[in-house]
Amino acid sequence: MIIAEPFKDEKQQEQKSQPKLLGAHLEDYALIGDCETAALVCREGSIDWLCWPNFSSGAVFAGLLGTRENGYFSLKPAKEEQITGDDWRYKPHTLIVEKTWRTAKGEVLVSDFMPPRGKHSDVVRIVRGIRGTVRMRMDLTLRFDYGRTIPWVESVDHHMRAIAGPQLVVLRTDAPLHGEDLSTVSDFEVHEGESVCFVLSYGSALEDDPESFDAYDAYNDTQKFWTEWTSQRSYHGPYEEAVERSLITLKALTYRPTGGVVAAPTTSLPEKIGGSRNWDYRFCWLRDTAFTLLVLLHQGFTEEALAWRGWLLRAIAGSAEQIQSLYGIGGERQLNEWTADWLPGYEGSQPVNIGNKAADQLQTDVYGEIIAALSRTPVGDDDIWTQAVRSMVGNMLDHLVEIWQLPDSGIWEVRGPEQHFVHSKVMAWVAFERAIASYDSHSKHDDPKLEERFNRWREVRDQIHRDVCKNGFDKELNSFVQAYGSKQLDASLLRIPLVGFLPISDPRVIGTVQAIEQRLMRDGLVLRYDTASDVDGLPPGEGAFLACSFWLASVRHLQGRTDEARELFEHLLSLRNPLGLLAEEYDPELKRQVGNYPQAFTHLTMAFTASILNGEQGPWTEVMQQDQKC
Repeated sequence: MIIAEPFKDEKQQEQKSQPKLLGAHLEDYALIGDCETAALVCREGSIDWLCWPNFSSGAVFAGLLGTRENGYFSLKPAKEEQITGDDWRYKPHTLIVEKTWRTAKGEVLVSDFMPPRGKHSDVVRIVRGIRGTVRMRMDLTLRFDYGRTIPWVESVDHHMRAIAGPQLVVLRTDAPLHGEDLSTVSDFEVHEGESVCFVLSYGSALEDDPESFDAYDAYNDTQKFWTEWTSQRSYHGPYEEAVERSLITLKALTYRPTGGVVAAPTTSLPEKIGGSRNWDYRFCWLRDTAFTLLVLLHQGFTEEALAWRGWLLRAIAGSAEQIQSLYGIGGERQLNEWTADWLPGYEGSQPVNIGNKAADQLQTDVYGEIIAALSRTPVGDDDIWTQAVRSMVGNMLDHLVEIWQLPDSGIWEVRGPEQHFVHSKVMAWVAFERAIASYDSHSKHDDPKLEERFNRWREVRDQIHRDVCKNGFDKELNSFVQAYGSKQLDASLLRIPLVGFLPISDPRVIGTVQAIEQRLMRDGLVLRYDTASDVDGLPPGEGAFLACSFWLASVRHLQGRTDEARELFEHLLSLRNPLGLLAEEYDPELKRQVGNYPQAFTHLTMAFTASILNGEQGPWTEVMQQDQKC
C-alpha cells in the first residue's frame, strides 16, 4: 500500500517544487578556453558554463545561470568516497587547471583544458590515479540553447552522441556509460598509475563526427602552446605571477579567427546579488579591446595587436558615422538584446540578458581609445600611417569634429538620459592629441591640404581642452565632475592624468583625486559613481568596480604616494580567487566577487598598474608629463 505524505504547509510545498540553484561563488571557478570560446570549471569538479562553438553562441552548459537541469559536466570522486583534502591550481604558465582530490582510500589528479582549436572545439578531462584506488563519478547533462533544449542522445559502448537540430556533441571515453534521468553518467575506479580520459567535442550534425585524438598528446600540445606564448612577456617584477595570469586571461578572451577581444566569457552575472544590473559581455567593446591591446603591446605581444587592427578595420569599415561602441566577435553589428526568461539567473538574479543594446549608444570616448591604440600598433615594415589606417583615422577625426559637443552615454553606458560626460570629452581630446602627435612624428609636412586638415584638428583639440576645464571643473567641490553641470563625481576622472590631459601635479587633478577618495571609496575600494543619483536610469546598488581601484593605485604612485599605491594594489590582489582571477566588481559587504567573470577590463588594468608600480614606461607615459594649460 502506498501512502502519500501530505505537505505540512504551502511554503514547504513551494520549496520542495522549486529547483535548487548551484550555490557556487564566482571565486570557485577556473577559466579554460581555446581562444574561440571558454568554459568555467567549478572547484568541485563541474563545468557549469560553456558556449559552443564560440563565445557568443548559445550555452550547452548554463547551470551557472540556473540549475543542474540547465546543463553541466561533473567529474569528481563518488559520494561514498571520504574526501580528506584537495588542491586546486593552474599548471604554471598555462590555462590547464588541475584539481587533486585526496580520499581515505587514495588520491587522483583531474586535469581540465581545451586544446588549441583545429577543425573542432574540444573539452578534455583526464583523471590520473596518484595513490591507492578512488571511485569516480562522471555526470554529463547537455542542454542546448542556454539550458532549454534536451538533445536526442544515442550511446554505443564508450561513445555518446547528442544532437539538437544542426548541433552535435560527441563524448569519447574508455569508462562505461549509461543513461540516468536524461543525463549520461559513468561510475568507475581509478587505480594508482592508471588514467581515464573524457573528450567532449562539438561539431555539426550535418557533417561527419569530429575525429578522435589522443588526449595525452592534446595535453602536451596545450601546455606547449601556453608556455611558448607566456615566454614572450616582457614584465619581470614583484607581481610577475599576477601579471602573467592576467595576460593569459586576456589571451584566452581573444577570438583568434578575427582578433576581437570579448569583455568576458559570460552573460548576466549580476553586479549586485539579486539585482537587475545584468548584462551580456560576450562581445567586443572598442574601448576594452583598445585597452587590452595597449597592455599586450607594452608586454611585447605584437601578433595580437596586428590581428586586432585587422578586426577593427573590418568592423568599422565604411562611414565613421556608423561606428558602434561594441561589435560581435566577427564584427557583427546587430546585437539585439532579449531575455532568456526560462533561466532563474545566478543566485536568482534576473533578468538573464542575451545580446546588448548598448551597441546603439553614442559613446564618444571610444574614438580616443581606438586612435590611442592604433598609434601604438606596428604595421610591419611601414609606419603607423599606412593608407588604410590614415584614411580611417582621418574619417573618424572629421566625424568627431562634428559630434564631440553632443551629449553621450559615456564609458559606463548609462541607460538614462545622455549627458556631457567629462571623461568622454577628455577622450575626444585624446583622439586628436594622439593622431596629431603621430602625424608630427611620422610625416614630412609637405602636403598643404593635409597640413590644413591637421591645423583644423589642432584647433578642435585645444577647443575641447578649454571646454572641459571651463565646464567640467567645479570650483566649489575643487574637483572635476561626472558631467557638465553635475555635482556628482566619477571614478573615470582618475584617467585625466593617466592619459596626459593634465599633469599629475596640477591642483585640479590633486583636488579631483582627493574628492574621489573622500566620496567614492567604500571599504578601501573605489565605486564608479553614486548609483543612487539616478544618472544611469537603473535601480541603485552595485559592487565596487575593480578597474577604478587599479586606476587609483596608478595615480597614487604617480603622485609619489608609493606606499599607499602599493598597499591598495596588494589589497586588490588579495581579492583574486586562488587561481588569480577577478570579476568586474567586488561586493565589500558580502566579501564576494560580482559581475561578469573573469573580466578583461579588470585584468588589463591590473597588468598596467603593476607596470606603473614597477617604474616602467606605460602606454601613456610619453604624454603624462606634458604641461597642458587652460
